[in-house]
Order: sequence, then structure tokens, then C-alpha cells
Amino acid sequence: MVLIPEVSKLSRSAFRRLGMTPPKAPDAPPARLSLISRHLAPVYPINTPYAVERLPSTIDTSLLPKNQTRQLTTTTPKMSQPAHPTLLIPGPIEFDDAVLQSMSHFSESHVSAGFVATFGETLSMLRKLFQTTDPASQPFVLSGSGTLGWDLVAANLIEAGEDVLVLGTGYFSDGFADCLRVYGANVTELKAPVGTKPTLLEIEKALSEKKYKAITITHVDTSTGVLSELKNLSALVHKVSPDTLIIVDGVCSVACEEIDFDTWGLDGVVTASQKAIGCPAGLSISMFSGRAMKAFENRKTPASAYFASMKNWTPIMQNYEAKKPSYFATPSPQLVHALHTALSQILAKPVAERFAGHKAASDKIKAAIATLGLKQVAANPNEQAHGMTAIYLPEGVKGAELLPILAKKGVVFAGGIHKEIITKYIRFGHMGVSVLDPARGDIERAVKALEEGLAELGYTKP
Repeated sequence: MVLIPEVSKLSRSAFRRLGMTPPKAPDAPPARLSLISRHLAPVYPINTPYAVERLPSTIDTSLLPKNQTRQLTTTTPKMSQPAHPTLLIPGPIEFDDAVLQSMSHFSESHVSAGFVATFGETLSMLRKLFQTTDPASQPFVLSGSGTLGWDLVAANLIEAGEDVLVLGTGYFSDGFADCLRVYGANVTELKAPVGTKPTLLEIEKALSEKKYKAITITHVDTSTGVLSELKNLSALVHKVSPDTLIIVDGVCSVACEEIDFDTWGLDGVVTASQKAIGCPAGLSISMFSGRAMKAFENRKTPASAYFASMKNWTPIMQNYEAKKPSYFATPSPQLVHALHTALSQILAKPVAERFAGHKAASDKIKAAIATLGLKQVAANPNEQAHGMTAIYLPEGVKGAELLPILAKKGVVFAGGIHKEIITKYIRFGHMGVSVLDPARGDIERAVKALEEGLAELGYTKP
């Protein structure tokens, strides 16, 4: 038996006598520390409210892998979802297998090179979805629901006592107004009757009477299915009140209704992951213009939020998009992977095709509803959303009786939520894979279930 002396105690000359290659000296502690425990390194730029600087040149990134592998295998396992009722509410929606599969990504650090690359690509893809090429525009992806977008607007862009004009089209525009009031905004609500939206003449009159810091538009109010037109409305605001920020609640519109952020001169669009984008719930997604970011920077008082503070999040988002690790609060790597997959699928084709696909499916659904003799909450075809339909129930039919029947037939619709008509209607969501993948048959099955369910409750179509 040959005895090998303890390797750690051999000199370099002893290695050569044994015919062995001397080991290289270990990396300097700072380099190893910056890669293994960078959150503990005193020179690592943790972006907190107290240190929001960019990644300085003092950080040694030479050991970072140049090419990231994001899978342990070269093939992605085929995922088959268990049999389940088709979810056709106005969000969450049905998810593509690949999106759900991406959430099974192995656990990784939120400052690892691989995740940073994924998050950075995700933020850049959002620019394409919102149709903005202005480098001053700023995307945000935060852990939270779409409602967090309201807080982001109210806490950062509006100061206490400033005037905001809220266009009222239903339950969710009411909620936006309430959120703004919590942060001290002086809110004026321009409300329309249920199922309609304020007219351009009414909006022009309101803007002429007072100077507003911002105007908020709920692009699609999920409680009524009312679609607010943005292009002409934005042009009107720029003409009548050019300093007013144009803020859009796009929770139920982004990725199914056209939004041309730059061309239309929008200043902010807030949305969520679980609707037309087709990603599980849990991410607040937003885009703000350079003008909106300037408004934040020029605040006279500090933002009245911590987690929803643009001061805390802007450098983090900018660093991630530049593929630089950064930290303020821990994101959800699994949800970001899912969002990355969903956006990759959306952008594989021109976004105009996606909008056209939703419109075609919506027209088909609304024609079928009319054939059944049913009416929509949004009566004007020009004000009807393309990702959902709010349907008035026939006389004598109760939603509490119809919805369980539909569920037994494998289709899940939503009940009403607008307080003035809450028991009089139901809501049919038609977004994402359910309408863009005809092979699924979701829409045909839903229309058939609706017809049969109504018949079981004694309704006869005209």
C-alpha cells in the first residue's frame, strides 16, 4: 500500500517530485465573498432606501458564469394538467402548460446570475408588450396583486391635497378612487350610468374647470365589461390639460386590448399577472413614462409608502434590467419564471395578432349571447370589452342557481360584483389560451353549457 502524505501540507516542490500539479492558490476572499455571500459583502451595493447607487466598478464579477444554463436537462418534461372545470372568469384564467411547468424551476437565489438574467429579460419584454421604446419609461414587477398598482400610483405620483380626476365606470374605478383618498388625494369622480362610460365632452368640461395632477381611466372595468377608449381620450387630455398625468388601470386589458403606450402618450399603466398575460396570480406589473418618473422625482414631500415606494424599487428594476443583481425585498423567482415564459409566448407573434384574436373570439361570444336572447351590461358595442362579457340574466333566473349548474357542466363563470346590479348578471371571461388555442374548445363548451343551464332553469330563448 502506498501512503500519500496529507495533500494540504505538501509544498509546491513536493508536488513536483511526486509528479503532481500543484493546486492553484485560492481566490482572494473578497472575490469569493462577492459571489457566494454577496449580501454580506460590505462593498456589495444593496439597494435600500439608504443606498440606491448603481453597481460600482469595485465589485469583482469576473467569476460570474458567462453563459447561464437554466435547466438541469436539455428537454422540458411534458406537463399535463389534471382534469378540472374550465375557468372562464375575468381572471385568473386558464394557464398554458409551459407557463405552469416553468414554475417548477428549481429553487435559486434572487441575486443569482441565472435569475437576474431571466428577470432582466422579463422587464425588457414588458416594454414590447406595452409598446414603448422610450428608454425613460420604467417597468415594475412587484410581488402583489393588481391592486398594488393603485398604491404605486397614489403613493408616488400624487401628493396629499393634489387633485385627481377619476373616470367612474364601475366597481374597480370606485376602488381606485378610494385608494387615492387613503393617500390624501383630492378626488373628483366623473361617474357614468351602469354599463356606460363618461363621454369626451364630459371629460373635457371637467378638465377645463380645474387643474388635475392626474386622470385615471379603468380601461376595462371588470365589474361591468365596459371598455374605455384610450387613444382619443389621451389626445383630449394632452390638448386640454397637458400637464395632467394619464394613468390607466389595465388589469383586465393588458395583453388582450390594444395599448400603444408611446404613441398615445400614456403616463402609467398598471396591471396584474393572472388575467390576459396568462401567468398565475401574485405579480403587480406596471409601466410608467419618463414624465411620470420626473413627477415622482420632483415631489415636495416623501412618498407615503415603503414597500410601494418608487424610491426603493426604481434602482432595483433598473439594475435587474441591466442584468445586475440587486436587492430591496425578495421577489418570487418561480412567478418571474412563469411571467418570462408567458411573455415569450405572447411576443412570439406580433401583438396586433393577439389583439385581433381576442376581438374575433369576443365577437363570436357576443353573437352567441345575442342569439340566446340575452343582453349585456355594456349595451353599446363600441364600449364592450374583448376579454370578458357581463351578461344580464333573464327574468326569473338567479345567478346563485345558474352558476352551480354551469360548474357541474365543467365551466366556471363569475357572479356579479357591481353593487347596483349584483344579483342581476354574471360574468364570462375569455382571455389567453381559452380563446387563442381553438383546439381546446373552451368557448364552444362554455356557450353550450350556458344554453343548457338556462334551459334547465326554465328559460326558453326567443
